[in-house]
Amino acid sequence: MTSWEIKGRELVNCTCEYGCNCQFNALPDKGHCHAVAGIQIDEGHHGDTRLDGLRIAAIFKWPGPIHEGNGEAIAFVDENASAQQREALLKIMTGQDTDPFATMFAVYASTVTKMNAPVFTAIELELDIDGRKGRIFVKDYIETRGEPIRNKVTGAESRAQIVLPEGFEYSVAEVGSASSKTTGPLVVETKNTYGQFARLHLNNHGVVRN
Repeated sequence: MTSWEIKGRELVNCTCEYGCNCQFNALPDKGHCHAVAGIQIDEGHHGDTRLDGLRIAAIFKWPGPIHEGNGEAIAFVDENASAQQREALLKIMTGQDTDPFATMFAVYASTVTKMNAPVFTAIELELDIDGRKGRIFVKDYIETRGEPIRNKVTGAESRAQIVLPEGFEYSVAEVGSASSKTTGPLVVETKNTYGQFARLHLNNHGVVRN
């Protein structure tokens, strides 16, 4: 197994309402899970291959709860990545070189039965984790915007967090609101649903905890 580690930030939008039942070992509130994710790798490596500054994104569709499988996915890798970096990122994203079910990459990969060919392209990401603001844009594929949840009466920003001491993706996530529209082989459309803003620190054994 090749050793790897990444530190970064993510924005995830799924079809669940704010809070996302999956974060609490419950079933998705729409009966299915459709999701869009974008990750900025601030520091990272896979073996001797550096991954600093690269970006990845993905679209997922599961017809029922994630653990029941039959999912479909498509991965996007930064066009600035070299051939070695592309290979390394795809191995991480598909759960290779990772302890079984140790990261969200490994868990999700185990539930996907149709993996579309990866796309190497420009990925625009704007990520303000504490401010719960963000944007994912992949031309011809993804348009996602995230913002804080707002009080329905006053419009004031409302802040909430999810803390998972034993989570396989993050330790703390800021909860926001997000909307997505995708095109291509996987069509997803959400409006003002669960937005997850989190700092990531992962390696092939799982979440690295301070």
